[in-house]
Amino acid sequence: MRVLIAEDQVLLREGLARLFVDGGHQVVASSGDARNLDARVRREQPDLVVLDIRMPPTFTDEGTRAAVALKEEHPELGVLLLSQHVETSHIVGLVRLGGFGYMLKDRVLDVTEFLAAAERVARGGSALDPEVVGRLVSPVVDDELEELSDREREILSLMAEGLTNTGIAKRLVLSERTVEAHVRHVLLKLGIPQSEDGHRRVLAVLAHLSASRHRK
Repeated sequence: MRVLIAEDQVLLREGLARLFVDGGHQVVASSGDARNLDARVRREQPDLVVLDIRMPPTFTDEGTRAAVALKEEHPELGVLLLSQHVETSHIVGLVRLGGFGYMLKDRVLDVTEFLAAAERVARGGSALDPEVVGRLVSPVVDDELEELSDREREILSLMAEGLTNTGIAKRLVLSERTVEAHVRHVLLKLGIPQSEDGHRRVLAVLAHLSASRHRK
């Protein structure tokens, strides 16, 4: 996997580069801001761009705006946003494009999980931090969600993170057959069509949550 990193904190930028290299990937470029990012992407042809949300010059939403521009120009490119705090603006729209992830910086400390998420995004899948998912899910309370058991709500959150049934089984230490049954019940109760594609499943979950929120 070819990786391009845009992160203004030098130590984190160098740490991310080492993490990817140690994981068997190639860091083709790194910088402290998002300027000329499109030109760098065209020149280096990365599979994944890792972006901080808040970068120079304003330290507000440079990364998010750059992510939107990159996905519009290079829809096949994987884009992984990093942030110190949860910011959900534009996130659902970006997830719908595929090949997108949003992780809190603390999550980098779990190297195995972080690399798995980055690789999933580079392959065109989705990866949302649990806290981001929690922020998206928590305002939504309707009759359909109230029908879910505690375990099914947990499964729903992990589905929205972008995990496959296998990934969910490993996270919860359950058998895949048990997870499959829970997922089937969740999708049935929410009225979401079954799908074997992990990204489509994330889209279905987020679309349902978004629609539920707008009905309030």
